[in-house]
Amino acid sequence: MLNAEFPDPAVESTLARQGEVLLQRGATPAWVVYVDSGRVALGLMEETAMAHQLGTVEGPFWLEATAAVLCLPSAVDAVAETDVWVRRMPLPVFRTWLNGLPGFAQGVLHDVAMAHRQQTELAVSRLAKDAEARCAEWLLAHAQTSAQGSVAVQLHQRKRLIAAQLGIAPETLSRVLRHLRERSLISGSGRVVNLVDPGGLRSLAGV
Repeated sequence: MLNAEFPDPAVESTLARQGEVLLQRGATPAWVVYVDSGRVALGLMEETAMAHQLGTVEGPFWLEATAAVLCLPSAVDAVAETDVWVRRMPLPVFRTWLNGLPGFAQGVLHDVAMAHRQQTELAVSRLAKDAEARCAEWLLAHAQTSAQGSVAVQLHQRKRLIAAQLGIAPETLSRVLRHLRERSLISGSGRVVNLVDPGGLRSLAGV
C-alpha cells in the first residue's frame, strides 16, 4: 500500500473534518491526497456548498490522482462528507516516484489518466453547462479550418449519437442548432456546420 511505496517522512497524515474542502476545481494543489478512510463527495461547489454532485468515493482511495499524473489542475471540487483520514504527499515527491516507473508503465498510466480526465470533464460539463453551451463547446472541439480560413464541422455521426455524447435528446440538439443559426453563430445544414462566429461560440461555451 502507500507506506510500502513511499517513505513515511514524505507523507503528512491528518484528519479532515466533515465539510472540509479537500480539493478545489481549477486549482493545482501542492499535495497528492490519499484517503485512508471516510467518504468524500465529488462535484461542483457554489460558494461554500456542493451544488452539483457527481458522486462519492470512500477510502482507501487516491483522490484525483489523475490531475497529478497529467500535471493539470483538479477537475472537480472534493469535500469530506464524513471525518476523513488522509495522507498528503508533496507533488514533487509524487512526480519523482512517477518518473521512476518503467517507461511502459508510465505510458499506460498516462493513457488511463487521460481517458479518466476526459470522462470527468464531460460529466462536469453536463452538470455545469446548459444544452447550448455544451453544443457550442462540442462544435468548437470538432471544428476544422480550411485553407481559405473558414471554420466548419463535418458531421460524420448521426445527430442522435452526437446528442447522446452531449447528454441531451436529439430533438433538443436540433432545436439548439436552430437557435445558434438564428443568432448567426453558425450556418449551413445537413452534414456541414459552418462556424460563422467562433468567438461568440467560445463566449457561449465559457471557454
